Amino acid sequence: MSGPADGQVGPVTRAVLAGAGTVRDDRDLAERVCRACLTGQDVDGAALMLRPASVAREMLWASDGTATLLDELEFSLGEGACTEAAASGRPVLVPDVCDTADACRWPVFAAAVVERTPARALFALPLQWGPVNLGVLHLYRRTPGSLPPDQRGDALRAASAATSMMLGSRTDPGDSPWLDAGIGNRAEVHQATGMVLAQLGISATEALARMRAHAFSEQRLLTDVAHDIVCRRLRFTPDPSSFD
Repeated sequence: MSGPADGQVGPVTRAVLAGAGTVRDDRDLAERVCRACLTGQDVDGAALMLRPASVAREMLWASDGTATLLDELEFSLGEGACTEAAASGRPVLVPDVCDTADACRWPVFAAAVVERTPARALFALPLQWGPVNLGVLHLYRRTPGSLPPDQRGDALRAASAATSMMLGSRTDPGDSPWLDAGIGNRAEVHQATGMVLAQLGISATEALARMRAHAFSEQRLLTDVAHDIVCRRLRFTPDPSSFD
């Protein structure tokens, strides 16, 4: 995944990238991304969660009780902006949750948001790597209205940067349960990487990232994923969106 050109880097993306060398773990990264959004965006709250479309969803950081409650409502009701963003891999931007179209889109969730929270505008930005969703950056505002185009673009680039950083942090097997000490057996991982790059026509770095993303989404060890690829029990196919 390539980074944005210098001229496209907004304040949020710049703040996220500036801390790349000092991020301790996923929770630290999530807090930095959310705080950068609160400073550089016209929003009142922010949260970042992993695997929002799964029962194993995990809140990494939330700015306040409203951001936490919005996530709890989605988890309880099984619908909402983050759930849709995670499933589709595309941003879900809701300028006014009271709008009839969005109320019909998620009738129970929209009613719960209006009744139980002060949030009126919701912006869910997926942390997407190819076809794999790692999580969602969720922003809310108390007043209705769209994000200005420059802020929307900045937030999307920040989410993309966070995705790359999150995957990159998984190079060290001590950092993540899905990259166990068995990564010392690199021969099979290297072999699987070569097979994936041949299947997808991408670089070795991108192929390894795709394997890590798959391991992340399935909560499996990278070595187990590599073994399945080498044994031809798992095959990667090109993401259709890459041909758009």
